[in-house]
Amino acid sequence: MTSAEFISPAQFKEEFQIEGITETSVLRYFETLNTGEFEATAALFAVDGVMRPPFESDIVGTDAIAAYLKQESQNIKAYPNTGIAETLENGDIQVQITGKAQTSWCSVNVLWLFILNQQRQILYTRIKLLASPQELLSLRREN
Repeated sequence: MTSAEFISPAQFKEEFQIEGITETSVLRYFETLNTGEFEATAALFAVDGVMRPPFESDIVGTDAIAAYLKQESQNIKAYPNTGIAETLENGDIQVQITGKAQTSWCSVNVLWLFILNQQRQILYTRIKLLASPQELLSLRREN
């Protein structure tokens, strides 16, 4: 991705769409994440909702999710591309989205998996990097 392909936050909010996805809470997740509104992002989760970021344990609860995002997501932009949604047997909705995540130093393909309850709150999200082991090794942070 070149700098010419980047989308400004204002433009992103106005034109934000994910092919195949109409779930408002999922669309808002990406909008608020990319504009740094981490409290609003966390508020999309159920009270005991779970976020599973790459290389991390589960982060449980809206307060913990907001704190994690404030610490770890300051310079990350998500560029979701396409997705599919299906209703599970228990009535929850599973949404899978593919796209890219961009940091100041790299871009990587990502799969986001969401489980929404019947009230459309996020029960669970897993962020999975779609990269080779070699690519993943190059993503490790220097201490």
